[in-house]
Amino acid sequence: MTVNLTPTQILAGIGILLALFVVWRFCARKARRAADAARASARIVSLAGRVLFMGAAFTGVQWLVITHPRNPTLLLVVLGVPDLIAAHVLTRALTLTSLDATKPRRGRR
Repeated sequence: MTVNLTPTQILAGIGILLALFVVWRFCARKARRAADAARASARIVSLAGRVLFMGAAFTGVQWLVITHPRNPTLLLVVLGVPDLIAAHVLTRALTLTSLDATKPRRGRR
């Protein structure tokens, strides 16, 4: 079986293949951007949940120690440690910047 194609038909076939490739690459890039955006929003929600949980844990422990003040040293430790942790976290948050946006585009898979 022999297939006879004209140069116009060959060029049209190459053009269609090229158009399909361009559309595929565009969709892949769009999907990657959507996945990155979803991942960033999930990080924020996850961080908020952890912050609320740890805040509730600190508050519960502090409430227990304050309502039963038998040991003043324990009271100072329980009230002071969360302040030290908060100071450390705030210092890191205010002095470091995120490097997520400066990743190179090529080679990232």
